Amino acid sequence: MKIAYLVNEYPKVSHSFIRREIHALERQGFEVLRIAMRGWDSPLVDDGDIDERGRTRYVLKDGLASLLLSSLRMLVASPIRFFQTFLLTLRMGRRADRPWPLHLMYLAEACCIVPWLHDSGALHVHAHFGTNPAEVAMLASALSGLPYSFTVHGPEEFDKPEFLHIGEKIHRSAFVIAISSFGRSQLFRWVRYVDWAKVHVVHCGLEPEFHAGPAVPLPVEARLVCVGRLCEQKGQLLLLSAVSQLVRRGIGIELVLAGDGEMRSEVETLIKQFHLQTHVRITGWISSAQVRAEILAARALVLPSFAEGLPVVVMEAMALRRPVLTTYVAGIPELVRPGENGWLFPAGDIDALVAALEAFLSTPDAVLESMSDAGYRRVLERHSIDIESEKLAQLFRRAQSPN
Repeated sequence: MKIAYLVNEYPKVSHSFIRREIHALERQGFEVLRIAMRGWDSPLVDDGDIDERGRTRYVLKDGLASLLLSSLRMLVASPIRFFQTFLLTLRMGRRADRPWPLHLMYLAEACCIVPWLHDSGALHVHAHFGTNPAEVAMLASALSGLPYSFTVHGPEEFDKPEFLHIGEKIHRSAFVIAISSFGRSQLFRWVRYVDWAKVHVVHCGLEPEFHAGPAVPLPVEARLVCVGRLCEQKGQLLLLSAVSQLVRRGIGIELVLAGDGEMRSEVETLIKQFHLQTHVRITGWISSAQVRAEILAARALVLPSFAEGLPVVVMEAMALRRPVLTTYVAGIPELVRPGENGWLFPAGDIDALVAALEAFLSTPDAVLESMSDAGYRRVLERHSIDIESEKLAQLFRRAQSPN
């Protein structure tokens, strides 16, 4: 069976979970057409991403003229469907998070994609993220008659579901994936009860190769790693404030901020303000292999996020036998169990974060190793990419024969 995967930007440093999912489906015999709006010229550091870029078709690569020509061809070839989809596009632009001209752009993108779907023999379109990729998939479905589905990660979809018209997107879809039970519950809030059965939980997964091999012992250094984009929702500024409190009290601690992002200058300013230059290191964007190495070089992962879906890096740390310190938000408590495989603390509470860091730093190695083993077992039970992708595969097949 051939399916199309639609993503706003692909490949991308933070989208390794999509690559893993595609590869797992291909191992099960699916053919996957990769389609992205952009990403053909983005800097990449991972060999796997570089390979994926060569296998991806890009909607915006040929510019606006190509989109207009695709729209004209669609209008001539299927005028009734085009006008029906045009009216749907106008509805999606009402009370939306983005101005209506952008929704017309989504229609043009859908017109560009439809011939690719037909030429490739794709039978289904699946989008990642419930934002504009899901809308383009919905419009392409309306134009082509092919079923579509999409995966909701959060937190953006949960922040403004009405303005993203999440209910309409789910109602028209064959099915929708939430990556956690929490995510499914949030979608239930914005759809009619009759559509609840369309929402399924499929976790993001890890391939066995990621955690294969013998366990790497905990390092001696009191080092923690925080992996993620340097942005407001990840809470790195709060983490730096907490680390500065510990340093002022003479408690030894090292912190690695693995990632880059729009708040890097603010992060660097705060590091200087707190005189943490010898305690904190920023890596910038790094490959998946380098992320793995940074996790193994730390005694734990810390992620003080204010908003999340269910971070893949939490799964990765647990699979590498490292305990996790993170917040009680979204789907995280479904995986991290305080006292068993990590620490949980209220988001935005610096005193609770400091207390969690102190508790971690004073925990004996034997206890940390026991927690690490418990986390390893739990993540393998819940986040095997082959098991989770089989759930997704069954939904794709069922969408072709719903009766």
